[in-house]
Amino acid sequence: MVPGDAAYEPVSVKEVLAEMKDTAELLIDLSYSAVLSGSNEIAREVLALEDRVDLLQLQGRMSLLMAARSTEDAEQLAPVLGVMGAAEKISNAAGDIAKIVLDDIGTPDALRTAIPEAAEALVRATVAPDSEYVGRTLREINMETEAGARVIAIRRASATGKRRWVLSPGADDALQAGDSLLLRGPSGGIESVYPAATGGPYDPPVPVDPPIDDLGRAVDSIILMKDMSELAVDLAYGSVLFDSEGVAEEVRELEAEVDALKSRFEAWTLRAAGRVEDPVRLRGLVHLASATEVISDAALEISEGVLRGIDAHPVVAAAIEESDEVIVRLSVADGTALAGTTLGDEAVKTQTGMRVIAVRRGDAEWVVQPGSTTELRGGDIIIAKGTRAGAERLGELVGDEQRFEA
Repeated sequence: MVPGDAAYEPVSVKEVLAEMKDTAELLIDLSYSAVLSGSNEIAREVLALEDRVDLLQLQGRMSLLMAARSTEDAEQLAPVLGVMGAAEKISNAAGDIAKIVLDDIGTPDALRTAIPEAAEALVRATVAPDSEYVGRTLREINMETEAGARVIAIRRASATGKRRWVLSPGADDALQAGDSLLLRGPSGGIESVYPAATGGPYDPPVPVDPPIDDLGRAVDSIILMKDMSELAVDLAYGSVLFDSEGVAEEVRELEAEVDALKSRFEAWTLRAAGRVEDPVRLRGLVHLASATEVISDAALEISEGVLRGIDAHPVVAAAIEESDEVIVRLSVADGTALAGTTLGDEAVKTQTGMRVIAVRRGDAEWVVQPGSTTELRGGDIIIAKGTRAGAERLGELVGDEQRFEA
């Protein structure tokens, strides 16, 4: 970051918080994708966005300091600084993950090809001038319904020539020639959408013989840690927005689960080091586990005020409300449209525009990143992200219009 960029200028703290939240969440996806795909290009995007979050954090802190006029002001604004600091920690952790690729810290070459088929890939695709997508909205393209892939962000040139990010684009956003799309979805869906966007073929990773027999198990752990950390961040912001101690407690449970996964993953890495020719190539796996734990720790910091009974400043709730997606926690009632069916059977995403990101069973078992075959049962708790209108519709389908009950 250029030092002059951090000079004080009046900014909206609410807008700063909203952008930091959205950018930090995107960075989790991007950083893991960079490692699992071995992409220097995506890793460099992560570092560029990390610089942006650093700048936002400094500008936000300056504005808060200028706003404090008394001890009462300081007490009210201190939790806002905490939320900003947690978002910056998430961003910095994502940068550390990206540097595993850029600095060649060490990961097995076979890591990316050991990803289970159920895991979603994330790739970057530049829209060609003659693409069938040019001038069409995401609703018109409907790629998520037809191919299972979705656009999670767009990098677009502005009128001044400077490129900017469109985070979590909506159904009415139209694609332009030259847009850099971040596509997320199963490999089959990416293989369908990528050529339509770029005009060129999609080249999936070429399988490489793993140096360790059970590398697939390690990848499963990595993806589970990432999913749980990402879910913890989503729930942490939700707990603040709705002042829900119950949801904040779930964040604490997820953080503890990530800690346990990290411990087991480190033990696996140390045992694996004795079975490979060059143990240094496993060093990046340790960095990955440590950075993931930082993300879950930051999520707990966001919800810590709720756990301690401290009221969040209204600007924090306002910022979360203005961010690109809302988060809801709903209970599935017996006898409703979704009870006893799968997410795919009822086409929940198509019907509501909401993406179910986790399901919690009655026995407290988490199903993270559930798919179309995930069955919903009466008594299940579902966590979903999307639009407010979609949240209302989803609430009707499950028979629960109460969100984030304390």
